[in-house]
Amino acid sequence: MSSTDYQHAREALGARLRELRIEAGLNGKTLAARSTSTWRGYETGVIPGLFQTPDYARHVFLNGSNRHRSPKDTEEAALRVLLCPSETMAGQLDRLSGLIGRDTVELGIIPLGAPMATTPKHGFWIYDERRVTVETISVELRLDSAGDVGLYQRVWDKLSEAAAYGPHAHRLIARARAALPSS
Repeated sequence: MSSTDYQHAREALGARLRELRIEAGLNGKTLAARSTSTWRGYETGVIPGLFQTPDYARHVFLNGSNRHRSPKDTEEAALRVLLCPSETMAGQLDRLSGLIGRDTVELGIIPLGAPMATTPKHGFWIYDERRVTVETISVELRLDSAGDVGLYQRVWDKLSEAAAYGPHAHRLIARARAALPSS
């Protein structure tokens, strides 16, 4: 067998393993979640997957699958992007509202027009300050060097400074819900 044959076999095996992971519902976030006690996630245009209702997640999946053949998993804008029918979005906003104030969840929403020290162009998740997962349109990156994790932690800190929490976050969600078009 030539080195080219080995390379093709290795690529085919890698592709099949990725298919099996997708079929099993396993991605970098799912695998990392099994051993993580603290998650920090930022998403730009959709509700973070961890907080999605099943109907909303289905619409995100369908929307993403039209662009890329695999599912890809906040700012206030994410509360207003209608990837789904209004009644589905209303249920999603109600879910978010119910998460605020829980002991195990700290949900921050960056208001439209808030001054921001940084503006990431993609979502990311930090796992126990040890690992970062970044999703782009075409690939999911797993970063674990101290420099990369530190960089994303500093970005997270800046985003947290701009975010609204508690009653202010509730008001942002209520305004987004009130602005939903009637179906």
